[in-house]
Amino acid sequence: MIHFHPLILPHERSFLGYASFKVGELLKSKEQLLVLSLRTSDGGKVVGTIEVSVVKMGEIEDGEADHITTDVQGQKCALVCECTAPESVSGKDNLPFLNSVLKNPVCKLYRFPTSDNKWMRIREQMSESILSFHIPKELISLHIKEDLCRNQEIKELGELSPHWDNLRKNVLTHCDQMVNMYQDILTELSKETGSSFKSSSSKGEKTLEFVPINLHLQRMQVHSPHLKDALYDVITVGAPAAHFQGFKNGGLRKLLHRFETERRNTGYQFIYYSPENTAKAKEVLSNINQLQPLIATHADLLLNSASQHSPDSLKNSLKMLSEKTELFVHAFKDQLVRSALLALYTARPGGILKKPPSPKSSTEESSPQDQPPVMRGQDSIPHHSDYDEEEWDRVWANVGKSLNCIIAMVDKLIERDGGSEGSGGNNDGEKEPSLTDAIPSHPREDWYEQLYPLILTLKDCMGEVVNRAKQSLTFVLLQELAYSLPQCLMLTLRRDIVFSQALAGLVCGFIIKLQTSLYDPGFLQQLHTVGLIVQYEGLLSTYSDEIGMLEDMAVGISDLKKVAFKIIEAKSNDVLPVITGRREHYVVEVKLPARMFESLPLQIKEGQLLHVYPVLFNVGINEQQTLAERFGDVSLQESINQENFELLQEYYKIFMEKMPPDYISHFQEQNDLKALLENLLQNIQS
Repeated sequence: MIHFHPLILPHERSFLGYASFKVGELLKSKEQLLVLSLRTSDGGKVVGTIEVSVVKMGEIEDGEADHITTDVQGQKCALVCECTAPESVSGKDNLPFLNSVLKNPVCKLYRFPTSDNKWMRIREQMSESILSFHIPKELISLHIKEDLCRNQEIKELGELSPHWDNLRKNVLTHCDQMVNMYQDILTELSKETGSSFKSSSSKGEKTLEFVPINLHLQRMQVHSPHLKDALYDVITVGAPAAHFQGFKNGGLRKLLHRFETERRNTGYQFIYYSPENTAKAKEVLSNINQLQPLIATHADLLLNSASQHSPDSLKNSLKMLSEKTELFVHAFKDQLVRSALLALYTARPGGILKKPPSPKSSTEESSPQDQPPVMRGQDSIPHHSDYDEEEWDRVWANVGKSLNCIIAMVDKLIERDGGSEGSGGNNDGEKEPSLTDAIPSHPREDWYEQLYPLILTLKDCMGEVVNRAKQSLTFVLLQELAYSLPQCLMLTLRRDIVFSQALAGLVCGFIIKLQTSLYDPGFLQQLHTVGLIVQYEGLLSTYSDEIGMLEDMAVGISDLKKVAFKIIEAKSNDVLPVITGRREHYVVEVKLPARMFESLPLQIKEGQLLHVYPVLFNVGINEQQTLAERFGDVSLQESINQENFELLQEYYKIFMEKMPPDYISHFQEQNDLKALLENLLQNIQS
């Protein structure tokens, strides 16, 4: 588990922590030793004076603190000293990896007397993270690439009727402007050098919008003479929010709901697709872009195996080709592709609208309000009497038939060569019997010549499917963009900004948690079996601008469920994480040095994706929250806490189902999870 905590101001620190903070402020002078008297009183009577010795930064190394003693009225007291040497409880061998993401550490050493007249030593370290700027730059580059690709696909939609063509031109104009804005922001961020820390005073700067506020690691290492050393890590970060955009109209939670409600009830200008269908269109387009080159590669490998007359290699290549092609075919079984093809057909010049788009359908009116809106496939999408709905089925099925022909040919060739009984599976459980029987006997030298025309046919059929599906699904994305420009794009920008801030904190926390738990088999097993639970503790009030900040934060943290981690072996000294994917699905590749990578479980080393379960609990604690509780509205906080409790409960169920019984029984001896959940629910409800 990674724990995130809001920033704590100096005056909110503990008694001793505040003392050390003030001493650090006073140590600007040349004195090497400063004595600070801190008096505690009871009813006006002074009960003790604590003298704290402080050594200037850089003048004490770890271990030297034991030689410094301070007595107060004949008794040992706490000692504070500053140092610059960072330390890792997991061993100093991991320090180069940790230092690749952390910089400018500030350390303090504390000593507390124990009852047996010994010392408990504490090292507190705060470090800023290089990831504060690295992650936003990675994300912005990804957004630019994704948006340029989408803009190009919109341009390649082909000829459209005047109404749709004008909409397309308008959309492209605004989309190009947004890409230019992202490129300008990336250029400005690339100029930033020096500190990787964005303070609260910079939260309103436009060029730093994507950078998290106050992101740093707070690490406390405790060494006791009698107990095992303990390490406490807290990632502190300001609430992910679009401060430069402002909160006059609320935050993302409210803005997205309002935008979707208005778009669903808008009239004739465009065809309404629900957010779920729009996300599905993006997913299918992404799958197409990934699978098409893979299939082409495996097809070429199959031909290469045929030219080498290698039966085993031929069977392996066919297996990979079959698996990828079946995934490709399966991607188009969704009804969305069929309805999008019809919509695009009617948008072509000469398309006849049999009925205009309807803002509401009977299905939607009868469905509960809290369910996702159903796409108006029948009422919203126009029809054309000349459209052949079966044509798509024929084009789509030809890919599967082409694969079956290849499977039949490979089986025949291997059978004649005296190989095994058969290879590969077929697409729908059936081969083309006429094609199988029609394969004549050929000499062994003709394997390549026999497979080449079949591979060519597969690629042609696949190209036809890709061309039609890409255009139709891009037309779906055009509908989302066509409504309320530039509001739609500004919402996307705001969501990208908030997500970037949230992701930077998450990646920083994951890398640190991985480093400290690298040799914890229980954590690693939970990581690849269940996933990573990430808990955010928010202290924002539900009053004034902080309402909008909390609404931004809730969406940004929820969007982290779209993130998966993948751990790979570092091939160079560059161990900074790399982000791939698109807005609906991101993969963060975390690089580990070879020695650390080898200690991981096999599933993780083989590239299994590690999924993220983010939860946010907010408890407003300042005077503004007191006003909100007495005179205002705290329903936002209540809704967020209840929703995230249900997410945590879901993770608990998965944990209990998937983790081994012996691990759960050992775990339950230390933590009564069920009782903790019940207690949390009671506190949320009260």
